[in-house]
Amino acid sequence: MSLTKTTVVDQITVTENGTVLYREATKILENDVEISKQYHRSSLTPAQDLTGVPANVVAICNTVWTAEVIAAYQAAQANQGV
Repeated sequence: MSLTKTTVVDQITVTENGTVLYREATKILENDVEISKQYHRSSLTPAQDLTGVPANVVAICNTVWTAEVIAAYQAAQANQGV
């Protein structure tokens, strides 16, 4: 019997304001047959620290978070008093 555990990012979504949402799926396999799966969801706002974030998510953030997107997000937050 061989058990293995893998974690992959299986969804990445970008919202209108530049927030990046992603889901990680953790799978437990027994002899290459999936016996368990759990999901973990995370969100990142423009200009947020990306330390420890999966590389493919970082690539999306670096593409989407232009100076204009970051400025618009920060302005919207300031207008809401956040």
